[in-house]
Amino acid sequence: MQIVIVGAGYVGLVSSACFAEAGIDVTCVDSNAERIRQLRKGHIPIFEPGLEELAERNAGAGRLVFRDDLGDEIARADAVFIAVGTPTRRDSQAADLSFVNQAARGIAERLDPTQGRTVIVTKSTVPVGTASSIEQLVIASRPELMPGRDFDVASNPEFLREGSAIEDFMRPDRVICGTEDAHAERVLRELYAPLIVRGTPMMFTDRATAELIKLTSNSFLAMKVSFINEMADLCEQCNADVQDLARGLGLDQRIGPRFLRAGPGFGGSCFPKDADALVAVAREHGVDAQLVEATIRVNDGRKHAMAERIRAVMEGSVAGKRIAVLGVTFKPNTDDLREAPSLVIIPELIAMGASVSAYDPAASANARTVPAFRGVLWAESAEEAMRRADALVVLTEWDEFRSLSAQRMAALLREPIVVDLRNALDPQDLQSAGLHYYGVGRGRVQPTPALGIDRGRMPD
Repeated sequence: MQIVIVGAGYVGLVSSACFAEAGIDVTCVDSNAERIRQLRKGHIPIFEPGLEELAERNAGAGRLVFRDDLGDEIARADAVFIAVGTPTRRDSQAADLSFVNQAARGIAERLDPTQGRTVIVTKSTVPVGTASSIEQLVIASRPELMPGRDFDVASNPEFLREGSAIEDFMRPDRVICGTEDAHAERVLRELYAPLIVRGTPMMFTDRATAELIKLTSNSFLAMKVSFINEMADLCEQCNADVQDLARGLGLDQRIGPRFLRAGPGFGGSCFPKDADALVAVAREHGVDAQLVEATIRVNDGRKHAMAERIRAVMEGSVAGKRIAVLGVTFKPNTDDLREAPSLVIIPELIAMGASVSAYDPAASANARTVPAFRGVLWAESAEEAMRRADALVVLTEWDEFRSLSAQRMAALLREPIVVDLRNALDPQDLQSAGLHYYGVGRGRVQPTPALGIDRGRMPD
């Protein structure tokens, strides 16, 4: 089979490499000529474990080709996937479909029914009704073309988690396809045959339902995150432990353990955007999505509250203090900074008068150019960030932070304060080294005692 994937961003690149790995001939197209030039050289512009090797192997085998324009491949393709960005519009919570519509028009211009019937598939996260809109757009561009005869439009939303996207594509929980025609269903079944053979559930619905499944899935998971964050606050007031609470909840099979980790709030490219998009879709159809709206409010407030928490444990003021921040991405194993809690917390600390030294294993270089991080001192290692800091704040739970020596932390820090906003570190280990540990939802938060550490252990 031959397919074209329009968009060489996160979803487009992962999907291209994984489809090619399954033996399908893939042409990945992006209008960014420089990005395509780098991809042809084997340089992957995003941080995703295993993706560079996968792309290089399939490009070398001739199954994966990169182009900077929509060429003749579309006319010969069995399916053309639209995997371009759908950012939130600045004037509302709705998704901006300008890139999707631009791709659809370009595809319409190059369809050639004499060479076969093409299935146009939306893989971008889109509002309900987008597949139908694309169908009408194709007809408007090419009135001689007839849906169901010359082309089909289907929905195939992605469920890729940054940091584990290849595994999610190759061994997904499910594959969702929205179709209105038996031909489109046959093509999608053939494309995903390697996954179906391994037992992956494949569900076919109408197009609107498939589009809605994507938005509701991410919004529901976002609600779980905001719920456990509120319960973490309650645990602190009750002197209870949110870690055990989450485990007790998660053992109930109706609830499950995933996305019950208390922290500084969710971020990334999916949860915030998809929750906003679901609210916009609900309003458009006269539905009051109160739970989703509350989730968004709780999450926004959570990030600001974490900056206040840091100030509270430092006797009410961070003015003139040096704070070491470990991790600025919204989650580990990615270099993605979109909607990360760090974009709120770090600027607020600086506004309170603190100086911030920060380190992230994947994003430090890119973060230097982010306006929100103006004034941050970027370190080359976790140890460098911690050196002579008055407090350590963990914002992203990278594995390398979990393995840091508590004794070494105590030696590097000027004051023995550790604020672990991801509950990634071992409290007993840190406390045994003389550090004051503050997690999230792990008992009542009190200001740090007026107690320093032995300056004789301070490194130069």
